[in-house]
Amino acid sequence: MPDTTFFQETLLFAELDQSALAPIVDQSVDRELLRGDVIFRENDKPDELYIVFSGRIAIANKSIDGRESMVALMESGDLFGEMGLFDGHGRSAEARALETSIVTCIPYAPVRALYENDPRLLWLVVDMLAGRLRNMDEALADSVFLDVTGRTAKRLLDLAGQSDEFSLPITQEELAGMVGASRERVNKAIASFIRLGWIEQIDRTYRITNRQQLVIRSR
Repeated sequence: MPDTTFFQETLLFAELDQSALAPIVDQSVDRELLRGDVIFRENDKPDELYIVFSGRIAIANKSIDGRESMVALMESGDLFGEMGLFDGHGRSAEARALETSIVTCIPYAPVRALYENDPRLLWLVVDMLAGRLRNMDEALADSVFLDVTGRTAKRLLDLAGQSDEFSLPITQEELAGMVGASRERVNKAIASFIRLGWIEQIDRTYRITNRQQLVIRSR
């Protein structure tokens, strides 16, 4: 079980002291997951939220014909599953493990009690949800103003972070879901980056050789 410091590193609990966090920590449990394990499915009744302790979790929507769009990639320290705490509606997406992972499961009840006892703490919630809205606005703008090649460049840069060498933590199909295009079109975009000399690829390991051009193409 992570200590209170781990909880305080998330925006939702950042300003809570140990005494305020104690009921939440005491009622939380860790859950070990293997790749492909589903934490919850779309429309499931919600009763807890989660913090990723280790591994990676995909938040995805599926169409009627089975196509998938990955709306978020959750990594260590990221919090998800909080929406049902405030609106009581079913889950808006599916959450599943992309690799061996551990998530800390936090029941809604002690969190709700915390806000009822001190409503001022809800400003932390507002701050977090505003950040989520900004991310959604950016993703919507990308889908309108960037073509598949531009969106692929942007996702690769996101996955690389500050490092020029990185391994894809997801499959090509999952990357396509993040880009919002078919796997064939995403693979074609990556092949064009390799041909232009912007990246090099060995299996699932990539090395960015011309970050400047990749950044330009992602805008």
